[in-house]
Amino acid sequence: MERVATDSNTSGEKDRPRRADRPSGSGARRPRRVRMTGKERREQLLDIGRTLFAERGFEGTSVEEIAAKAGVSKPVVYEHFGGKEGLYAVVVDREMRRMLDMVTTSLTAGHPRELCEQATFALLDYIEEYTDGFRILVRDSPVAQSTGTFASLISDIATQVEDILGLEFKARGFDPKLAPLYAQALVGMVALTGQWWLDVRKPKKAEVAAHLVNLAWHGLDGLEQKPRLIGHRKN
Repeated sequence: MERVATDSNTSGEKDRPRRADRPSGSGARRPRRVRMTGKERREQLLDIGRTLFAERGFEGTSVEEIAAKAGVSKPVVYEHFGGKEGLYAVVVDREMRRMLDMVTTSLTAGHPRELCEQATFALLDYIEEYTDGFRILVRDSPVAQSTGTFASLISDIATQVEDILGLEFKARGFDPKLAPLYAQALVGMVALTGQWWLDVRKPKKAEVAAHLVNLAWHGLDGLEQKPRLIGHRKN
């Protein structure tokens, strides 16, 4: 009886890749995930929070979303900031310092009108370069422990301008005690116009600055020593 030859792979072995054909163990490994340092993770969370707060506001942003964007669990956010409120407070504080520093360091000229131009450009530069931060600042903070609001930031900047106006008032025979009032008015005018310009972006920044300084400077130039009301209301 003739013996029939059989294939040792008939049991299914022929469908299996040989060991030499399989990808090597080193090639199949996933790249090791680099762990962030505590400082790096904190900065990442701040960047993500800043973007979300600018887009949706404080109430519209959740800890869950911040954590998901960062690829971490909620406890990590609580570990670094104690919660959404703590993260928001740090973001606001950073933006306020940045804006105030830009205005303060810009004041280098000697002539009062050029100083007004420099302060105006500094505010518009901040609005243009740090749009997310400005959008956060123009909303009054709902967080009690937050370091401040946009109104308090305007007051801080106005204090810088106040010294300039005080000297100019004194030189022209005006009461220097009124300088804080005019400083608030001038800085507030630039900030609110900047908020409008952020959306329309017309005219160009330099033209906006020129018109703002024109109104401010020539308004001060024709200032009355004792302004009076022409209407009937006196109080």
